[in-house]
Amino acid sequence: MEKPAATEFPIHELLARRWSPRAFAERPVEREKLLALFEAARWAPSCYGDEPWSYIVARKQDDGEAYERLLGCLVEGNRVWAQAAPVLALSVARAAFARNGQPNPHAWHDVGAASMSLCVEATALGLFVHQMAGFDAAQARAQFGIPQGFDPVAALAIGYPGETQSLPEKLRQREMAPRLRKPVAEFLFTSGWGQRATVL
Repeated sequence: MEKPAATEFPIHELLARRWSPRAFAERPVEREKLLALFEAARWAPSCYGDEPWSYIVARKQDDGEAYERLLGCLVEGNRVWAQAAPVLALSVARAAFARNGQPNPHAWHDVGAASMSLCVEATALGLFVHQMAGFDAAQARAQFGIPQGFDPVAALAIGYPGETQSLPEKLRQREMAPRLRKPVAEFLFTSGWGQRATVL
């Protein structure tokens, strides 16, 4: 299912097509395509080029045990639909700079940039990604031995789009609802906070 954004201004087709579905097909994600997603993440920008991201990834077809442990970290509302995705992942941020051990206040931002690169690459390959805040970070840390100094950031469901009919009614309604965003004028400022940007 495609849900291209109704943009105010023209943007690249990949960005307009990127969205976060809950309906995934059972079709496995090819190894080459999956690796391409993380290659895209690898080339994301980061503060001082520190690359504070790591990912835990499990394909249902060949990492079944790890997949189930990752699925078990999701809140029930996400587990209901995410269990259909052929790939689950978890993004993790290193809290300190590798170069000097000092706290990196931009680590989560940089992990977000890497994950967005991953999402755009996925869209180019006919895949979709749904990122989730609804997971138990402490459980994920325990399940996968994530050490102190590394923070679980978001869970990701990855796969080919599926049929919305496979979802429970409440989720099906959300899946079919129009995509909405606040206008650019509400967040783009120039001379002061809340003052409309002159470029508009």
